[in-house]
Amino acid sequence: MADTFNWNPTTAQSTGTATQRVRKAQFGDGYTQRTADGINSRVSSFQLQFVDDAATISAIEAFLDAHAGATAFLWTPPLRTQALLFTCETYTEPTKDGPAYTISATFEQTFAP
Repeated sequence: MADTFNWNPTTAQSTGTATQRVRKAQFGDGYTQRTADGINSRVSSFQLQFVDDAATISAIEAFLDAHAGATAFLWTPPLRTQALLFTCETYTEPTKDGPAYTISATFEQTFAP
């Protein structure tokens, strides 16, 4: 069973994108035939930002390091009722602003652990 990412991002600097994978066949008369590409044709990606104390940001960084961008983890996106599988290959090094630390991460949906 995959680990679960339990921290909540700040909403002000976090965004999500849904991409629909589509196969297209272009014909000479300008007609294009389209169909969904596979059973998992909708893929989500999220740019997330976390602002918290040093201990929390360190725990987030340790979690992401432990999964090394290759091992999927469970995370529940906004407006979803069930957790989905994600990987995180890219995140920023933590920065400090007063007592708060900030880390940003890109979560990409995957369909296999």
